[in-house]
Amino acid sequence: MKQKIIDTSIHLFDKKGFTETSIQDIVDDVGVTKGTFYYYFSSKQELLRDIHLSYIEFLLTQQEEIINDTSKDSRIKLRDTMYLLIHNIQQRRKSARIFFREMRNLGTEYLEQNMQKRDLFRKNLQTVVEEGIRKGDFDENLNPDMITRGILGVTNWSYYWFNPEGELSETELTEIYLEMILNGINKRD
Repeated sequence: MKQKIIDTSIHLFDKKGFTETSIQDIVDDVGVTKGTFYYYFSSKQELLRDIHLSYIEFLLTQQEEIINDTSKDSRIKLRDTMYLLIHNIQQRRKSARIFFREMRNLGTEYLEQNMQKRDLFRKNLQTVVEEGIRKGDFDENLNPDMITRGILGVTNWSYYWFNPEGELSETELTEIYLEMILNGINKRD
């Protein structure tokens, strides 16, 4: 039942927005009472926090597998992390939108938990960039923090407009982004 409440809430939050969706809307859609809702969640805020944490913890688990794979060089780890983010747009599109769009509605106590996990994801990716610089895969004059934030900005914003059933596949979009990040957009001789 808890998962059904979460799944219904994800759908409603995506469709109507967090603030416009009431607990009554959720329980009506699920077909349960408010008592059932409060058995699993103390508030709508706690529910939103759980949706956020589920999304970022899933990504962190996948990211850690990528960055701990010693058979991959920094470029492959970068590509795989970018693909992970873009691929999840198809797999968890509504959760991704809620994660980015509804963060402003998290209360302070819940926002801190979320920010710690987001920062860990960013730091893990920055470690890949720093490793690539150390090993000579990437330019030594790069600012790893700014490069990491730029990569995340490009890939994370894709949730807003990217349609995996559209003109490009998630693999093609990843390769376009990777080419742009690694080689820029200057004309080559």
